[in-house]
Amino acid sequence: MSEPTAPSEPSASTERAASPGPVASPGPVASPEPASSPPDSTRTGPGRLLVAVYALFALAATARAGVQIATKFHEAPVAYLLSAFAALVYILATVTLANGSPLARRIAVVSCSVELVGVLAVGTWSLADPATFPDATVWSGYGSGYGFVPLVLPVFGLLWLRRLSKRA
Repeated sequence: MSEPTAPSEPSASTERAASPGPVASPGPVASPEPASSPPDSTRTGPGRLLVAVYALFALAATARAGVQIATKFHEAPVAYLLSAFAALVYILATVTLANGSPLARRIAVVSCSVELVGVLAVGTWSLADPATFPDATVWSGYGSGYGFVPLVLPVFGLLWLRRLSKRA
């Protein structure tokens, strides 16, 4: 017959196996993902393209106005000051479109509206009184020097902002 053995003390490995571990949650656990932008924001797709074009125009108009004002302001002060104003409008539109907050969107609507009115007013003025515009601005001739992009850009900006406001 076998001798009864005295109960031995549990070893550390036996304790680990016997102790209940953390309780698993039922069902699959989603891995944390970085917060992504809503599909209709200005951080993705067409919105990103719109911001990029505005940024390009902000840079171009700022550089053009800076050079014109610094080197030959006396030749066409009205045209060069309007170029500087256009640069400020493009900078404001770029920043507010890129931000995307509700307040920034409202400011972007105002900015794009001012831009559209500016392109139409300066375009008409530059054709009606060419003597005032001996040198072109971003908005003169309705943006003809830039392939009429200054004329259609605020329209696209306003349409995009309208689309975003309807989805919000």
